[in-house]
Amino acid sequence: MMKRFFIFIIAARAIRRNLMRSLLTTLGIVIGVASVITMVSIGEGARAEVEAQVQRLGQNVILVFPGSRQLGGVSIGGGTANTLTVEDAAALRDEIPEVIGASPEVRSQRQVVYGNRNWFTRIYGQSADYLRIRQWPLEAGRMFTEEEVFQARQVAVVGQTIVEELFEGSDPIGETIRVRGLPLTVIGVLDRKGMSLMGSVQDDIIIVPYTTGFQKISGRSHAMVINVQVFDASAMDIAQLKIKDLLRERHRLGPDQEDDFTVQTQEEIAAAATQTSRVMTLLLASIAGVSMLVGGIGIMNIMLVSVTERTREIGLRLAIGAHGKHILQQFLVESVFLSVLGGLLGIFLGAVATELVGRHGGFPVVLSELAVVGAFTISALVGITFGFFPALKASRMDPIDALRHE
Repeated sequence: MMKRFFIFIIAARAIRRNLMRSLLTTLGIVIGVASVITMVSIGEGARAEVEAQVQRLGQNVILVFPGSRQLGGVSIGGGTANTLTVEDAAALRDEIPEVIGASPEVRSQRQVVYGNRNWFTRIYGQSADYLRIRQWPLEAGRMFTEEEVFQARQVAVVGQTIVEELFEGSDPIGETIRVRGLPLTVIGVLDRKGMSLMGSVQDDIIIVPYTTGFQKISGRSHAMVINVQVFDASAMDIAQLKIKDLLRERHRLGPDQEDDFTVQTQEEIAAAATQTSRVMTLLLASIAGVSMLVGGIGIMNIMLVSVTERTREIGLRLAIGAHGKHILQQFLVESVFLSVLGGLLGIFLGAVATELVGRHGGFPVVLSELAVVGAFTISALVGITFGFFPALKASRMDPIDALRHE
């Protein structure tokens, strides 16, 4: 134990003797560790944000898209086919016990006018179940009823952006807005929702009964998506299968025919949405890891220089009874100490960079403990790997030749 203690003392003195050179040697490790931590933290933040936005779609939600295509092995709704109807949505709600709500959706973008103000926005036709499916509370007023949907009433629930742009923040309840001359009475104001999964502002929206949307605004006859809510998370899988079976039956698809629709759960949407960010995070972290490799080469280079400079010292220690393993341990400890020092400085710099990116860069960040531990561990392994050859070279020196070294 005492011998190991002295090995650490000698290693520390050797590093302190050339402190500036030692710090510059660790620079590659510092930059590599800091870069890996920052890149992974940004990637984790993006993933967490996507998952949070998917959760804001509602609880236990399944989306049914018209058409079907494959993208990267994941089935994605094409949205180009007219295969979903209002009757399909009603059948899903009425014939599948696990389904507690279904809302056929029709979307359009129109200029909305109120007084002398106007705003170009998205208008969604939905059922009375929509806000419950999305878990989207109202700030004021009420949601339209099933009767108002059936009668295609000209009523609307508006988002916060509409309130700000058309009503300048005043109470819009009871006021009338116009879409291409069609008057809509505002009966409710949505609570603020924020950004969507695709980066659009969810509050920039007007929701009307889907019958009104189909017949009087969009001119479409088929649903662009059906929002389905299942009563419990444990029933998601069975509900997904039943939805597929029922729609295949309703669309009269034969055993050899592919689905003309796509059914996706929240988990599948999240997986598809985070796939790109996960690949980019891995790529950026790999590039940052090159700095650690360069840092390891720098450590090996400086340790070889150190072995050459201290050849006579090594020969003297071997001559008075030191074993080769002691010399090996000493130089290996110096190498690991340099890499660990670089790892610690890199962790500090990475944490500071992550904080600055999150505070001033506008990116969601999550400091990953796994990235911190992994980067530190790799930095220590770099020290062992790249320091072993110089240490082995020092331990195998002939004491007589070393003492003769000038």
